[in-house]
Amino acid sequence: MCDTFVALPPGTRDGAVIFGKNSDREPNEMQLLEFHPGREHGRGASVQCTYLKIPQARETHALLLGRPYWMWGAEFGVNEHGLAIGNEAVWTKMPIRKKGGLTGMDLLRLALERAETARQGMEVITGLLAAYGQGGRCGLYDRSMAYHNSYILADPQEAWVLETADHLWAARQVQDFYAISNGLTIGSEYSLIHKDAIPHARRRGWLKKGRDFHFAACYSDWLYTTFSAQKQRRHQASCFLQDHPEMGLPQAMELLQSHPAKEYLPDRPLLGNSICAHAANALTRNATQTTGSMACKLKAGASQYWFTATSSPCLSVFKPVVFESPPAALGPASPTYHPDSFWWQHEQLYREVLKDFANRKAALEPERKAFQAECLQKAASASAQQLAELSAASFERHRQLIGQWAGLARRQPISRKPSLFFRNYWRKMNRKAGMHIQGFAYDQNPPGRSAQR
Repeated sequence: MCDTFVALPPGTRDGAVIFGKNSDREPNEMQLLEFHPGREHGRGASVQCTYLKIPQARETHALLLGRPYWMWGAEFGVNEHGLAIGNEAVWTKMPIRKKGGLTGMDLLRLALERAETARQGMEVITGLLAAYGQGGRCGLYDRSMAYHNSYILADPQEAWVLETADHLWAARQVQDFYAISNGLTIGSEYSLIHKDAIPHARRRGWLKKGRDFHFAACYSDWLYTTFSAQKQRRHQASCFLQDHPEMGLPQAMELLQSHPAKEYLPDRPLLGNSICAHAANALTRNATQTTGSMACKLKAGASQYWFTATSSPCLSVFKPVVFESPPAALGPASPTYHPDSFWWQHEQLYREVLKDFANRKAALEPERKAFQAECLQKAASASAQQLAELSAASFERHRQLIGQWAGLARRQPISRKPSLFFRNYWRKMNRKAGMHIQGFAYDQNPPGRSAQR
């Protein structure tokens, strides 16, 4: 499950377009923050996507990506032209292709590589859908996880929502702000649509005679869409955007770090109803862990791109990243805990906090918020060189703070234990990750030592 949003001027500061996404995946699915330079490719070159090899474009753009370590495609990213894209899993009445095809994440990365604007990115995705279709397994442990996709594409001038049902699609140009979660949202107010979307719905009996066409009503799968809790999360994001008529980077980060209640307890909700998402059980809240986050200010000559490079943004800090000097020392891609991995180091902190979420989060919050505010304040007036220096310094400082905060969390007396069901779930996740977290222990590793696979 994921959440993506965009806000356009005049409802933003400085005439910028503000874009954000939380990528929600399975808890142990490490997400890489990567830079890929622009390249020229020879005639006849091909590119191996997650499951399918397709012809390569003659030229591809430079990219910053948030990518699950095991797949080629990306959950979110931005290219050198200021095109930002985030995708959402959606479930429709159209058949899902479990093998082959391009995943929604493949389509996102291909659009970033090949397009300069939001409109062009949409054309890349719809063209690839027509040529190759979408499909393939998208879960790390859940081998049945497959879905269709929706997208927000934004550049410094405009933004589009693109929603798909297999090869069919509808698109809507954003006028002020828009939020998407894990359900179709476009009804009769589309700007563009696949030529067969209405005839196909009529042939299948999803569009009754005499009724107006509504893309979401005709193509949504009720069961999966309902149990994704997408309506609650989209409502939360839409209300926030409406209540903040001067959206900027601080507000975008606040939204991505938010929970539906001030005293949020991650072991209690049955469904994944939080924008900053926390996994809790294998049935209804497994693929609901925010494993990476991105917030962007898109403005010609003044764009900024911020990433957590960790899970759980509510316990993390967004840091600026620049194309000219991307972070170099975030550690290896690893399916299990690795002590040199920035992402996995943060997992040690996160899983300590889970033992008494509200109390331990509160203990870290003053210093975490102060560090985030300091990064934003320094970036506001930084030159390109200063922003690159701030990026490197911010990652290094955050790495140090993660260790300090983990120690602080351990020293907090536990005032409320989460439910036994929740603790058992995380004990299993820790075992799979090769992590020994006291209180979620398993007896294959002695305390203070992490298993490697």
